[in-house]
Amino acid sequence: MSDVPPVAPRNGLPPRSRNNDVIERIKTYILDKQLRPGDLLPTENELIAAIGASRTSIREAIKSLSALDIVEVRHGHGSYVGRMSMNALVESLAFRGLLSTGTDGKVMTDLVNIRQMLEQGLSPLMIETLNDVELANLRELAVRMRRLAMEGQPYVEEDRAFHIRLMNAIGNDLVTQLTEAFWQVQARVAPTLKVEEADWLRTAEAHEAIVDAIGAKDVDSLREAFATHYDPIRRTIAALFADQTPGSAE
Repeated sequence: MSDVPPVAPRNGLPPRSRNNDVIERIKTYILDKQLRPGDLLPTENELIAAIGASRTSIREAIKSLSALDIVEVRHGHGSYVGRMSMNALVESLAFRGLLSTGTDGKVMTDLVNIRQMLEQGLSPLMIETLNDVELANLRELAVRMRRLAMEGQPYVEEDRAFHIRLMNAIGNDLVTQLTEAFWQVQARVAPTLKVEEADWLRTAEAHEAIVDAIGAKDVDSLREAFATHYDPIRRTIAALFADQTPGSAE
């Protein structure tokens, strides 16, 4: 069977590449068949017949879709609809963040700002939905973070668990996934930022203030606590790149 020809130009745009066109055909097939994450995809021969592409094009498209987590390849078992995670977003943003630490730090500043705006915007919903059990779990994590900070130790996993618990409680899966993705990006880049030990303690105390504000059902205090939470990392980024600015040491 001949390979798929390039698609005709669309509204003056250049034609899609063969690989991109086959990718779109496979995605359309998944949607048309109403397949769900974890469902088995057809075999190569079945896909060839179903979408009219060559074996080589199918394999290249499956590799690309696997990198995006749209398809999961289980060697010896076949290909499945993937989990649709944020892995591709995390990898891209983390790399951009690392590149940014060698220039102006803007990517990391933007990321911190987005995290703060997201949590501040959801503050009323957090107050409405978090119950006493969830607050107790959050407080336990916050106290553990403060204790570790006082011992001069980081608390990366505790911080992740805290923010994911906050978002899980409001019941929006996409917000939880975005929070996880943004947190992973920041966690990967943070070791290059040389955060001071005192800032670990300030941030831990801000987590306790977040719990206090939710418990008091005080939206303004909660939003302020989120701002305080991100102040140390924001100052660290600003100071680092101020030091790297030509003439700053003069």
